[in-house]
Amino acid sequence: MKITRKQGITAVVVLLVVLIAGGWLMFRSPINDVQMNVPYNGHGGTYKNLLVNMDTPDPSVAYHKGFYYMTFTHDGVDIMLLRSKTLDFRGAEQKVVWYPPVNTMYSANLWAPEIQFIQGKWYIYFAADNGQNENHRMYALEAVTDDPMGEYSFKGQVTDATDKWAIDGLVLEQEDQLYFVWSGWEGDENIAQNTYIAPMSNPYTINGPRVLISKPDLAWEQAGGPPYINEGQAILKKDGQVHIAYSGAGSWTPDYSIGLLTLEKDADPLDAAKWSKKAEPLMTRNDEASVYGPGHNSFVASPDGSETFIVYHATTGINDGWGNRRARAQRVEWNEQGQPKFGVPLSLMTAIAVPEGSGIYRSADAIEEADGYRYTGISTMVDTMLPILFHYQNVTGENRILTVALNGQSEQQLKLAPTGDNEVGYVYLQSSLLAGEKAISLQGEGVKEYISAIEIPRYEAEYATVFGDSEAQDNPFASNSSTVFIAAGKQKTISFTNIKVPAAGEYELRLAIANTSGQEQTIDITINEVKKQSLTLASTERNQFVPTSMIVKLGAGSNVIHLGNATSQLEIDYIDICATVK
Repeated sequence: MKITRKQGITAVVVLLVVLIAGGWLMFRSPINDVQMNVPYNGHGGTYKNLLVNMDTPDPSVAYHKGFYYMTFTHDGVDIMLLRSKTLDFRGAEQKVVWYPPVNTMYSANLWAPEIQFIQGKWYIYFAADNGQNENHRMYALEAVTDDPMGEYSFKGQVTDATDKWAIDGLVLEQEDQLYFVWSGWEGDENIAQNTYIAPMSNPYTINGPRVLISKPDLAWEQAGGPPYINEGQAILKKDGQVHIAYSGAGSWTPDYSIGLLTLEKDADPLDAAKWSKKAEPLMTRNDEASVYGPGHNSFVASPDGSETFIVYHATTGINDGWGNRRARAQRVEWNEQGQPKFGVPLSLMTAIAVPEGSGIYRSADAIEEADGYRYTGISTMVDTMLPILFHYQNVTGENRILTVALNGQSEQQLKLAPTGDNEVGYVYLQSSLLAGEKAISLQGEGVKEYISAIEIPRYEAEYATVFGDSEAQDNPFASNSSTVFIAAGKQKTISFTNIKVPAAGEYELRLAIANTSGQEQTIDITINEVKKQSLTLASTERNQFVPTSMIVKLGAGSNVIHLGNATSQLEIDYIDICATVK
């Protein structure tokens, strides 16, 4: 039956009214029907560089209790922090946590703040001067509370006895001892920036002489100079091995690159002879991908601690210089000898698997309320219906029924089947969320007893792999302010990769697609290169992303979903994964 545009719009309105009026819909998880054969560690998905839609030179990123925190050189005028549930900081909370007082030696040119959690407290190290570059020195801030986004107190200058020019400092913790590592001048002239290390008595006090462990004496480090550069030091550890990544060559050139220093195992960090330097950089420009000047990085763990990501800035233009430097990230690999491999910097079109354990909002990290939890860091650009995947444990041996409410409204029953003592159960619900909300509050008797975490298994189209004539575009009416236009007649137009579910079985795949062709059309959905199904789409108005559902079989582990062979151009916003309707 052909559906007219008017009929299609009416159907959408009715669907939304029903969903919003009902608040939540109950779904049956296949977890109780199919044995889990792959450990579940989050719904997966992908992200793409850039991480932030503004200049973010010198990014420093830390992960703590379910959130990523980023600081960077913010126009040299203050210390700003971003907070995000994922490595994608484009919708992150932003806050300036410290302003320098005027008319001091640290009032101007605040460069490269570094956020670190040391001995139970948060610290931010930064370089600053009084408006004259030759007066750049290192300074420390200490958090007043345990909230990285809270107030900070100024602890003073971090310096050795020479009190020479210094930038890009941070702390190395090794064998219960603290060391300060930084980039500095040997004398009082801007000839070269060396890498120095010195012992510390506390996180803001150096108590011994500085030791030179690297100078820019390699050809690649001297590109664009003089001055010649070693800067942007970052600590990397694995299996008892200590590395310091650093940036060499002029930061104003496309040849800015990342090199590596390595300390012998169990050696004294203050023994310069125990440090070795790689002859060639581990990450350099990638002209084919239009990535220039990759450098000044930091390292951060995945939420489950199993992976390390390198976060660095780079530009998209060979002549950008100090402009357009924005944060990017990719996974660190390791060779058989246990040495890190950073790889080539990836293009902005590359879909990258999210860090392992991403997207899980754990109750232990949530804000505890009288009768439940408030999970923060959740947002949407538009009013939408979201799938929620609940993690729970129910060791009573019987079904348990919770009456839960989302943000104090829309009470709905949640059935929890029995689990083993060390087993996690999963159940899906559907919920409405208004644009701009930053939290989901879950209230109800038994919530604290049973619910261990929640997830939002939504996969945004702009983070998928796009082929041929298909392309991503900004759209303020989309859930994440971007969509993908799918070209007509192509066998493969867009691929969603790294799609994960708790167990193999049947799931509802819900696609939010605008079909402005004026008539009904179809598109093919292929799961894991094996099963192809056709989905019929009603006509819609522009920017009207109608959720259209189909039942698909997904395997445990990582799945791939291809869309293609559209009979006309379509615009896709996202896909959601839910359980089959009970």
